[in-house]
Amino acid sequence: MKRREFITLLGGTAAWPLTARAQQPGMPAVGFLDPRSLEPTAHLVAAFRNGLSETGFVEGQNVTIEYRWAEGHNDRLPDLAADLVSRRVAAITTPGGIAAALAAKAVTSTIPIVFMAAGDPVQAGLATSLSRPGGNTTGVSFMSGEIAAKQLGLMHELVPHAERFAVLVNPKNPNTESLTRDVQAAALAIGRQIEVFPASTTHDIDTAFARLMQQKADGLLVGTDPLFTARRAQLVILATHHRLPTVYFDRVLTDMGGLMSYGANLADQYRQVGIYVGRVLKGEKPADMPVIRPTKFDLIINLQTARTLGLKVPPTLLATADEVIE
Repeated sequence: MKRREFITLLGGTAAWPLTARAQQPGMPAVGFLDPRSLEPTAHLVAAFRNGLSETGFVEGQNVTIEYRWAEGHNDRLPDLAADLVSRRVAAITTPGGIAAALAAKAVTSTIPIVFMAAGDPVQAGLATSLSRPGGNTTGVSFMSGEIAAKQLGLMHELVPHAERFAVLVNPKNPNTESLTRDVQAAALAIGRQIEVFPASTTHDIDTAFARLMQQKADGLLVGTDPLFTARRAQLVILATHHRLPTVYFDRVLTDMGGLMSYGANLADQYRQVGIYVGRVLKGEKPADMPVIRPTKFDLIINLQTARTLGLKVPPTLLATADEVIE
């Protein structure tokens, strides 16, 4: 998608991520802090804005949004969060993961923060409990470890004779430890081996795939992480080139040629975050707003890629898919 199309999709507001726009008197501003970049998340930002509008807030009419993109560099998050605080935004949303939420929480204990986290917000220190978060944070959370365990089951169903599985994780992600623990337990339950391959840079991803081939992995799970969203083309190309059955966490990778994806419906989650931000702007306190758990999960199978890899997708798996890409 070209830059002009991004601007059209987002109403033109996200094209200047680091520039303060004129704010009309009395119009609240929302800080939008994301570790990724605009390109892979444009449709999700649109879903966020749709949720915000459901509560009566329309960007440019009665609310402004200050977008801050870390462009894949988490070390920029603290400064970006501090900048939003200095601009006295009415609320901060961090739909890109726990790292962004923690960066925002570290610089303000008073501005409401609405997160979306692929992990346990209680364990991460973002909430006292899911039902009553306490403090100035609340949001949407899906347990990445539970999703990874389900992904392993789906991969096992697709390649039932496979013995050696692998999972690609970013060791810098706060969720990695719990994800690894859950997926290893799931592998043990089905009597299979699974090895963890770390990657926190583009070069690491190339190195991980080289090791995967050396160790003859039969299938790969890609963990939830902003880096892997940003490097989605690299991942899909490598998996296809090496003919390695791979399951991803986001349908955007399946749409571009990945074999299979399973995870929470991200567009719906962004919409829920938008609704929560709207409720906060109307005066509700994050401390009293329960953390939302997703109820909608999508299984997408790219049948064309399966044929390319020489895989026959079982009819039972096709029947449970939410969408099959022919």
